[in-house]
Amino acid sequence: MTTDRAAPAQKPIAKRGTEETLYETAAGYCAVLVVVLFALTLLGQNYVIPSGSMENTLLIGDHLLVDRITFSPSTRWMPLVRYREPKRGDIVVFLRPAPEPDLDADGNPQYLTLVKRLIGVPGDRIHLHNGVVFVNGAAQSTPAEGRMSATADAAYIDEFPAILPTPDNDHGAVESWVVELPRLVENGDLVVPPGKYFMMGDNRHGSYDSRFWGLVPRENILGRPLFNYWSFLMTESEGSQTGLGNSLAWMGHVAMHFFTDTRWKRTLHEVR
Repeated sequence: MTTDRAAPAQKPIAKRGTEETLYETAAGYCAVLVVVLFALTLLGQNYVIPSGSMENTLLIGDHLLVDRITFSPSTRWMPLVRYREPKRGDIVVFLRPAPEPDLDADGNPQYLTLVKRLIGVPGDRIHLHNGVVFVNGAAQSTPAEGRMSATADAAYIDEFPAILPTPDNDHGAVESWVVELPRLVENGDLVVPPGKYFMMGDNRHGSYDSRFWGLVPRENILGRPLFNYWSFLMTESEGSQTGLGNSLAWMGHVAMHFFTDTRWKRTLHEVR
């Protein structure tokens, strides 16, 4: 008598995962890079602090991520985004209204991108006395980390606009502002007209701002800094160097001193 023996159960054959080729891996990284670059250019912008005009709120070498959406015109296709107008006390990135003396390669005027604190909105009445800012008759507290560096012309910037620039003594003011400013002064106050904003640096004596080149039109405002994603020790002269040779030399300097000259405590520091 024969007994049928059950055939041993066969283990399922494990399927080998499809290995990704080097080309596919590179394509995946490129796709991620494209998405990141799109987000940074559409929703945000990188800005490096080149001067000490906002010390010590912002330092030379701070790298900021700038929100370009909040101050932009509202759109129906992004209903969840919170839009608002710039308000007094905001730190703002904008195009300076006064162009540079030199033209670009196409013969067009060049406008510097700057970052300052918004002091006055349309309708505000502004003056300074003994370096204190008064808005609509009320003295404003100085920024918590602001400073008053030494200056050779404290009278003009501390008593603005009581001392008006003139063609004979413009105090470093832009020529067009020398002409416009007296028309905006009423009873010792600068009255901010519609569609314009008054900007100042937190380093009140070391800031080339609206006291010198005038009011910023609404359309010149680009956004507001969100946070400092990286801060590297540098001087104002290093931040203003141009040219391929200087750029390569600076990249080498950063590579050699990345760990020692990075201000680690300022990493992801909120800007306010």
